Amino acid sequence: MKERKETAAQAIVHCLQQAQVEKVFCVPGESYLAILDALYDTPSIEVISARHEGGASFMAEAYAKSTLKPGIVMATRAVGAANLSIGVHTAYQDSTPLVVFLGQVHSKFRGREGFQEVDLEQYFQSIAKWSIELTDAERTVEIVQRAFHIATSGRPGPVIVSLPEDVLPQEVTMLYPPMPQRSSPAPSVWEVKQVEELLTNAKRPVIIAGGGVKSAKAEQDLQTFAEMLHLPVVTAFRRHDVFPNDHVLYAGHLGLGTPTSILKTVKQADVVLALGTRLSEVTTQDYSLLSPEQQLIHIDIDYNSIGKSYAPNVAIVADIKEALMQLITLKSTSTNWENWALSCNAAYMQASRKEESSSTNINRNIIDHIKTTLPYDAIITNDAGNFASWIHQFYMFNQSHTYVGPTSGAMGYGLPAAIGAKLAYPERTVIAFAGDGGFMMTCQELETAVRYDIPVICLVFNNKMYGTIRMHQEMHYPTRVVATDLGDVRFKELANSLGAVGYRVTTMQEFKVAFAESCQIKKPTVIEIMSDPEQISVTATITDIRKARK
Repeated sequence: MKERKETAAQAIVHCLQQAQVEKVFCVPGESYLAILDALYDTPSIEVISARHEGGASFMAEAYAKSTLKPGIVMATRAVGAANLSIGVHTAYQDSTPLVVFLGQVHSKFRGREGFQEVDLEQYFQSIAKWSIELTDAERTVEIVQRAFHIATSGRPGPVIVSLPEDVLPQEVTMLYPPMPQRSSPAPSVWEVKQVEELLTNAKRPVIIAGGGVKSAKAEQDLQTFAEMLHLPVVTAFRRHDVFPNDHVLYAGHLGLGTPTSILKTVKQADVVLALGTRLSEVTTQDYSLLSPEQQLIHIDIDYNSIGKSYAPNVAIVADIKEALMQLITLKSTSTNWENWALSCNAAYMQASRKEESSSTNINRNIIDHIKTTLPYDAIITNDAGNFASWIHQFYMFNQSHTYVGPTSGAMGYGLPAAIGAKLAYPERTVIAFAGDGGFMMTCQELETAVRYDIPVICLVFNNKMYGTIRMHQEMHYPTRVVATDLGDVRFKELANSLGAVGYRVTTMQEFKVAFAESCQIKKPTVIEIMSDPEQISVTATITDIRKARK
């Protein structure tokens, strides 16, 4: 066991090295300057200083989602903590391992409403797996190692470590035991037998695959299992890339605006295998997708997720990779499953290849274009907004680790997530999709991309409105438009002013030229796409919605 005398701040950085951390995201603050100083002496860890704590936390979350290693983000006291909390919430809902270090006021000032004081443990309690304040320098290694273990074990998620500024410079003798390893529980023989019994009598089984597949690095195991039994696979909300979309067993994505033919696939199933998914509100279409008549096999590493949305007939707490390795040994067969699976794939293919007239709006044409021009391993990130529906329905994710999106639905995610993903995979093309509303929330991080020479490409669909909210406004209060219209922002000029390259396009030909140049110049780029505000979603216009309400 290693032993050395050093400050708590130095010990934190040595724990980061022990965990093989390569990137730390932050907005600097005086309350944790001691850690920044320790990082100065640690060239193996690159510090990415962002323009806003929300942007920094999104970068760290997306970096973690891409690398499957804990993301690290730092900020100061109440004000920085409040700003980055959106990234903590995203990590919590997206099951992303994130370790958050927050500077805290001097211990002697606690309880006096000191400058920028807040109880950080209590503040984050409902959106973090664990929150703790380091009050004793001698416990630094213990607490930081535990933070990493909690963030990565079971259902991954965010952990908060509050750091009083007077504790960080305290020098004590530190002991460094090995970092605890993530556990991978496996199903029992009896549990596997239960799954086999249900599948033996199934006529129309279907798999719903979620983020647990990605966390367990079990994409190939899922494909092997599905192919062995000819099982159709649908993916949970914003988990497109856990199964190749061009595979004959792929049956679609469950998300916002999912075509009815894909929903029908799940509703027709008599046995549903939910693998590594918490069966969220969006995945289950407001918890309406499954019925009591269906048999549910729910396998997840987190016991809290099982039964939260639906009572399962078979409940198994297990790592998905370990579970699939056991399920691959099953002997169940059905001569009818192959035809059933092919019909499910046909329904997906028809929904994703709808014939469009020559007047198709630019959003659909853009998806068709990038689908045929991007490298197979290009990474797509997206912000929140109706524009994302065109990605969800028409883009095909045929390679694992090619999609990074927020199941939390956080606006402002697209650009900083692209920065995080590009830092994780610098050799791969990374494209961020955003609307004008979401992009403006974190557009300052373009300067971060420029400063660190991170060549991401941002597609900004500008319809001068908060489109998703406008759609719901028209559905519930037609013609009574308030707060959803936005002003004219020249994103091309904005990008140029921050040192990035900007384009503004109104036609597909202009887009093709701008996109080709963006892929060649290897600089942070923004392509502003002037979108028709009338085409509010993939399937409806504002006029259509108003007519339907009459």
